[in-house]
Amino acid sequence: MDQIFTLTSLYSLLGVATIAGTAKVASSTLLPRDASSKDRWTFIWLTFDALIHFSYEGSWLYYSTFGRQVNTSTGPLAQMWKEYSAADFRWGVADPTVVSLEILTVLGAGPMCLYIAYQIAKRDPARHYWIIVLSTAELYGGWMTFCPDWLIGSPNLNTSNWLHLWVYLVFMNVIWVIIPLALMKDSYSFIAGTLRAAQKKVKST
Repeated sequence: MDQIFTLTSLYSLLGVATIAGTAKVASSTLLPRDASSKDRWTFIWLTFDALIHFSYEGSWLYYSTFGRQVNTSTGPLAQMWKEYSAADFRWGVADPTVVSLEILTVLGAGPMCLYIAYQIAKRDPARHYWIIVLSTAELYGGWMTFCPDWLIGSPNLNTSNWLHLWVYLVFMNVIWVIIPLALMKDSYSFIAGTLRAAQKKVKST
């Protein structure tokens, strides 16, 4: 177990927990006191999502562009990504498909998360459109991260131990499937319900 779960593992997971705590504090500070629990949890997720994209994934993008790669880089964040690349080898060698997706994630999805969080704070219902756009992009990104490797027998994935399989590969990726799907369903219900109510009102006049 000591060879699997290292100090780098601990610090990396504590970093994720710290980002989650920061998102929670942001919701208490920036949202109106009477914000619904649904809006509050959505705000927390979006803030957490943005901070993960900018800090963790942003650092990986830095280490994986302009001829750089994680496996030849140094520093605490490079060490963290070296550990993750032990679970998915592509993250250590700047795989071009992953780099392409992460460019969109860091530069596109990250700012969009903050914009939607701002819309929640301002009680702007237009956020539901952007939530669907963001959720679709994140689901597509997850699919394109793993599907190409699955189709060739998953040669880059290491599932030989619990940490790599259940924490890094499953948990750290499945939450970006379950939560976007839930948000997409909620926003679809809001948009569809609003449009149907408006249509019914027009027909009744």
